[in-house]
Formats: sequence, C-alpha cells, structure tokens
Amino acid sequence: MNKEWSELNKVMQAQIKKKDTYEEGIRTLFDLRNRLMQTLISIREESCREDFDAIPFINADGYHSKTIAYSIWHIFRIEDIVAHTVINEDEQVFFAGDYQTRINSPIITTGNELVKQQIADFSEKLNLKELYSYIFEVKESTEKIVEGMSHDGLKRKIAEDRKEYLKSLNVVSTDENAVWLIDYWCNKDVRGLIQMPFSRHWIMHIEACLRIKNKIHSTV
Repeated sequence: MNKEWSELNKVMQAQIKKKDTYEEGIRTLFDLRNRLMQTLISIREESCREDFDAIPFINADGYHSKTIAYSIWHIFRIEDIVAHTVINEDEQVFFAGDYQTRINSPIITTGNELVKQQIADFSEKLNLKELYSYIFEVKESTEKIVEGMSHDGLKRKIAEDRKEYLKSLNVVSTDENAVWLIDYWCNKDVRGLIQMPFSRHWIMHIEACLRIKNKIHSTV
C-alpha cells in the first residue's frame, strides 16, 4: 500500500475516534481523498482511451484484475449508494443526474457481478468524460454529508429498512459476488462506512489502477 496514503488513513481513523480530534480527522479524510482524486485526474491526463479498457491482469486474483474504467465506476457507484441511500436516505447522484444515460452504462449496479472479459466489454461502452463528471459530483456530495455529521453521529447504526430499500433499487446485483454488500454496509455504523467505502476502498482500487497503468505503459 502507498505509504503516504496508508499513513493518512491511519491518522484519520485515530482522529475521528476521539471527539476532540474529530474535526481534524475529517480534514485529514478530505486531504486523503483530494490526493487520491488527483491521482485519478493524472491517470486521465497520462492515458489514452484504450488504456482505460485494457485488462492486462485478466487472470489474476486481486483488485488489479479489472480495468481502470471499471475501477473508477466501482469506487464511485459504491460511494454514491452508501452516502445517499444507506447514510443520508436521499436520492443518489447517479439517478438525480441521469448518469446512466450520460455515461452510457448498461448497468446501474456496483459491477461486482462482472468478471474478466465482461469487465473489459463493459469498460469500452463508458463515456469517460461523463464518468469523470459523475465522480467529481459524488465526491463533493459525500463530503457535504460528512461535513454535516457530528462525532456522536458516527455511532449511528443503519436503519433495518435500508436493506430492503437497497434491494428494491436493484443497485446491487443478486449475484453471489455482489449481494453480500448489502449486509456488509448495513451492519456497520457510520464511522465504519467512512473507514471503508469513503477512504480505504479508494486506496485499494486506485493503487490497482496505477498498477494497471504501469503495466500497460511498460509494454508500449
């Protein structure tokens, strides 16, 4: 794991645990997310369209077995679902902004159900300009939600009815590789969700994006 990102994540987790360092912890979280987003912007600037669809580690186990386009979609669909449907109980950016049409995505899910060539085929369909518009909007909307939270609010458990509501939206596939996400999210408190989809999840998939990019560029 990238040492700088890992250290920021560790510091943030320790800070948000304590009431007197909570606000500092939120600033650390946003600093981490800004650095990670800058990495995604750099990838866009340094890569051609085909790089986003390439799947050089197709038979590997791990986050790097995907494509860059898929990884970006996956990070931010999960964040949008968790921030808006699970935590804030309002409308996802994806639906409010008609992003399925704009991105030209054949799915509305997190993509966990896709494997190997399905991931590459899915990636080729996506409008990258609109995908990046989506991720900027999701990041901003999540941070507005987090800014409005108190330290005590982090202990809030997710309401039981969220599970059924999530199922009704069809934003998580019923495939065994995806359906576990609903219980995973809804069994955490808000602090647990900040520590995974909003921070560590970004780190894992963006590191994988860099590994994919480096592999592609090393073979050119």
